Amino acid sequence: MMSDAFKITIHMVSSLDGIIAKKDNSVSWFDTQDVYEKGVVLTKEQIETFVKSIDCYVMGSRTYEHALELSKSYGWAYGNVPTIVLSSRNLPAERPNIEFYSGELEHLINERLRPGFKNVWVVGGAELAQDFINLKLADEIRMSVLPIILGEGKPFFHDIKAEQALHLKSSTAYKNGMVELVYEINKSQT
Repeated sequence: MMSDAFKITIHMVSSLDGIIAKKDNSVSWFDTQDVYEKGVVLTKEQIETFVKSIDCYVMGSRTYEHALELSKSYGWAYGNVPTIVLSSRNLPAERPNIEFYSGELEHLINERLRPGFKNVWVVGGAELAQDFINLKLADEIRMSVLPIILGEGKPFFHDIKAEQALHLKSSTAYKNGMVELVYEINKSQT
């Protein structure tokens, strides 16, 4: 049963042209003013239930630093869920649920993540997501596409080493114009 199986999900928010961060790292473009009448709206309870299903976050050091900066205005987005930051730098652990890791991704997954967690989300940045894809360590990609074209900035997919077959598991259009695409990564094909 999939809900009991260990799964690594890459989650990314992007513009329609695949940009995940503006050059100045601003996030104002996340607040879309679009209205899609046929779109769905999740209840607070649905969101809380979904978020509770994620039992670990993994992020790179620049994403962590950016999340810390954003937390000053918006609060810490990852709650009290264990969060592993991949970095060889000495960064401040601003919260008790933050853990730092420096080493091979395969070792992290097999020795730390797989034994202790079921639903791990890789939440940034692009280089880390690409490492998980290139090493065939991720199980799915969940991409939230916002109704905007940014034109320049940090692309989501920039350095993928080989063609990767995907299977569309679901797509959802939301009232704010965001479209969420969930792809299962087909590890048997290259």
